[in-house]
Amino acid sequence: MTDLETRAAPTRAGALRRAAPALAGYVAVRALGLLTLFLWSAARDKSAYTLLTARWDALWYVRVAELGYGYEVRLANGDVHSNLAFFPLLPWLERLVAAVSPLSYADGGFLVSVVSSLAAAWGIFAVADHVCGRRAGVCAVLLWAVLPVGIVQSMAYTESLFTALAAWSLYAVLTGRWVTAGTLALFAGLTRPVGLAVVAAVWVAAIASFARNGRAAGADAPDTQPGSGAPAGPRAVTRRVLGMILAPLGAVGYVLWVGHHTGKGPLGYLDVQAGWRNGFDGGWAFARFVADKFTSFPAALAGVGLIVGVASVVWLYVTGVRQRQPLPLLVYTGVVTALALCASSYFGSKPRLLLPAFPLLLPLALALAEVRMRRSAAVLGAIAAASAVYGAFWLNGSGPP
Repeated sequence: MTDLETRAAPTRAGALRRAAPALAGYVAVRALGLLTLFLWSAARDKSAYTLLTARWDALWYVRVAELGYGYEVRLANGDVHSNLAFFPLLPWLERLVAAVSPLSYADGGFLVSVVSSLAAAWGIFAVADHVCGRRAGVCAVLLWAVLPVGIVQSMAYTESLFTALAAWSLYAVLTGRWVTAGTLALFAGLTRPVGLAVVAAVWVAAIASFARNGRAAGADAPDTQPGSGAPAGPRAVTRRVLGMILAPLGAVGYVLWVGHHTGKGPLGYLDVQAGWRNGFDGGWAFARFVADKFTSFPAALAGVGLIVGVASVVWLYVTGVRQRQPLPLLVYTGVVTALALCASSYFGSKPRLLLPAFPLLLPLALALAEVRMRRSAAVLGAIAAASAVYGAFWLNGSGPP
């Protein structure tokens, strides 16, 4: 792996054929998870479809699609939960689906999630294949599918939509398609606050590319455009700058609009998040949450599990650095991971907040790709079954807040 790959992207038809095994495996894993959820829910006299489309954040997105912004809930302790905390792309798409079909807003959210999950799987494969090779790409997709909280990929949430936009934006960066990368980053920024991670990846990669070009020019070497091998003339530089300009427009635009809407200025969105008791404290609140687990038993076992989980995430990231993952992937993963682990609230949400950090799986995908196919299939099959059972149990219980 190198700092920034220069291998050209395949044609669309060729790319789909190359990704077919990964997509087929992904569909199989998700089908297993949904079937298990429907059977488990039926045994408990619950609606699996309701669990997927009409709980927690899904209800807030539907309310935005139906009524627009301005709805809020005032709690007895004085907290104010405003729907301004939820970025607009998913509600816009839900509204679009409802406008052109007989489906409801909730149905639209589920449809968007299903389609986006497939797009995300393809995007993850494209990135992993480009960086690590085809077999590792298939393994990366399957590892993402069998994550314990993988059922969220099929919920009317934004995880799948955001991951799809992020993965394809990163792929566009790796193949030198700067305008595409910036446009997808713009839409990612309209999906979740962590869209800033995609913006950071585009900007850092572009700046690094300018720096390399400057060094090459100083050494009288030809200036080249990543992904093409062709000289990076004025048009190529213009496209790179345009990509940088486009990338932050979604996230910055929405945050500024919220500030104007609330009358609290550019930082008004932070006040909205504060009403949900959400913020960034460097992980202090999460550390106290973990420490509190050790005050009793068997809660201490959960504390040990949390420490092992965080240590595993850090280890995977460090391994990615040592394996010289491309700079855009390291920047993106670092920002997503930091925002997920260092948020000051909603500790139960952290596993699903890490779902978009798919480059963390590349070291495992590389290791799995070196194992005999029969053995790797057996390992992934066993994990998929366990993940399906866990997802059904989790969603029928407390589920993702």
